[in-house]
Formats: sequence, structure tokens, C-alpha cells
Amino acid sequence: MAGMIDPAIGTLLAGAFALLFASAALNKLRDLALFAQVLAAYRVLPGAARLAWLVPFTEVLVGAGLLLPGTRPAAAALGTGLLVLYALAMAVNLLRGRRELSCGCGGPNERRPIGAWMVWRNLLLAGALALVILPWTLRPLQPVDLLTVAAGIAVAALIYMSADGLLARIAPRTLGWERPQ
Repeated sequence: MAGMIDPAIGTLLAGAFALLFASAALNKLRDLALFAQVLAAYRVLPGAARLAWLVPFTEVLVGAGLLLPGTRPAAAALGTGLLVLYALAMAVNLLRGRRELSCGCGGPNERRPIGAWMVWRNLLLAGALALVILPWTLRPLQPVDLLTVAAGIAVAALIYMSADGLLARIAPRTLGWERPQ
């Protein structure tokens, strides 16, 4: 049917994004004080440092909610909104000329400056996660679907980590996505 998603694809997307959000929350919680500084530096939310705990808490809710059929659409909507907000915060600061800010998307020991490619990455991820909100067909998952979903989540995680690492190193220079300082 038009406008519906196959449950294998939906489960794969939900699982991959649950992993992404859980990983993001864990990275922030490993050094919440440092994340509070990163968040405050964006200067988009007054009192952001005091509210820094809310970001990983929300990411945990999204990750867990994506795993449960009853909460999956709401979690996908919340996660989509978070990704769009992250993109907007970066875009606002890039437009302000503040490219030296840490993206806050790596672990506490990784300081990566924001870039236009990150805005596009987050918007692309938001679009993919929004697909989980669509109604799912009633086809029951078969054992082969579960194998496909598990392998798909592993491959999606590897592709994401590879593409993210590669773009972090080459996009600013080779694709001309960043203006020279």
C-alpha cells in the first residue's frame, strides 16, 4: 500500500536509530559537565548548561521508545525533532561565523568543529527516521526478516561510522563545504 512501510524496513530503521541515540546519550553522559559547556557555547538557549542533562535523557527516551511498538511513532517523531534542532543549532552558528564550536556529537575526548556537512547529515538522518512514523504493513516478520534486520543494523552502523569519520576529515577541504577562515 502507498504510504506504508514494510515491518522489516521499519524495524531495521528503528533499531539503527535506537543504537544511534543510545550511543549519543552515552557519549554525553560520560562527561556531562563537558557536554554542558559544549551546549552553552552554542548560545541558542539561555541557561543551556543547567539543562544539559535533558539532552541525553531525551536521547535515551528516543532510543528506548524506538524499540517498543506502542511508543515507536512518538519516539521517532521526538528523535526527528531532535535531529532537526541539532541541525538548526549548527546552521545558526555557522551563519554567525562560529565554526570553531565543538559539534558535541563525539565522545567527551573528541572535539570536532561544526561544519555544513553536519547540518546536512542531521537533516538526512531526520528524514530517514521520519519514515518510522509511517504506518507499517501488517505482514508478520519472518525469521529471515530478523536476520536481515540484525545484519542491516550492523551494516548501517558501520556505514554511518565510516561516512561520518571520512566526512569529518575530507569534507571541509575537498568538497568546498566550508568557507576558508
